[in-house]
Amino acid sequence: MTIAITGATGQLGGLALAHLKTLVDPAQITALVRDLGKATDLGFAARAFDYTAPQGMGAALQDVDVLVLISSSDFNDRVGQHRNVINAAKAAGVGRIVYTSILQADRSPLLIACDHRATEAAIKDAGLTATILRNGWYTENWTGTLDAAISAGAMIGAAGEACFTPATRADYAQALAVVAADEAHAGQVYELGGDAAITLADIAAEVSRQTGKTIPYNDLPGDVYQGILQSIGLPAGFAALLVDVDQKAGDGWLADRSGSLRQLIGRPTTPLAEAVRAALA
Repeated sequence: MTIAITGATGQLGGLALAHLKTLVDPAQITALVRDLGKATDLGFAARAFDYTAPQGMGAALQDVDVLVLISSSDFNDRVGQHRNVINAAKAAGVGRIVYTSILQADRSPLLIACDHRATEAAIKDAGLTATILRNGWYTENWTGTLDAAISAGAMIGAAGEACFTPATRADYAQALAVVAADEAHAGQVYELGGDAAITLADIAAEVSRQTGKTIPYNDLPGDVYQGILQSIGLPAGFAALLVDVDQKAGDGWLADRSGSLRQLIGRPTTPLAEAVRAALA
């Protein structure tokens, strides 16, 4: 069985590769990357693969049994990019696609869920066997900006007291590797999230505890928060997506209590304190 992973030089893809090589013979793994020059030290066979260049996908997917499609981080026609991959996978005879979606994608009102819902539909319409991983929010979405929060003296957002069940990128990557390596997961849809429900105030309190500084969480009106996000360089459309996430999270769209992630990885998900400690280090 040959398993190919898109975005193999990215953060999630790289972690998934590291886990996957402990589950299958590394000779069975192919890294699909946009820039082959960045893949020289991966330790796996690598093939050029660009979501926006369908003409080159067929050769890259030859003899691939399982294709891990990590959702594009380019918000310029993500669905179109994903359809390019799905069509190429069908034409190449790929046996199964593993796709990284978002919690409750089939019914979520979050703006960010729209592309995932359309991609899941495209996979189904293509008649491909799939495993869908509906990931919750990533802890790194907050811990990745802690330096700025500490410098500013506060965390900001527009989520109020909304509860999230985030997990770390490493948690989700391990689950990705597990389902890619085992055909028993074919046809399954997994809603995934961390073990603990937390608020943004909880994160601020943990940062305060570990730094010894008072770092409050300041809840802001959506338009004010969006303006700040745009002022630090985020495109208006992406800033709007993040504000939408915060404002709708209070209805539970990014909270999962199924325990599926814990079951897939065979251990508790990474605690918030550990994730903050790693980020501060």
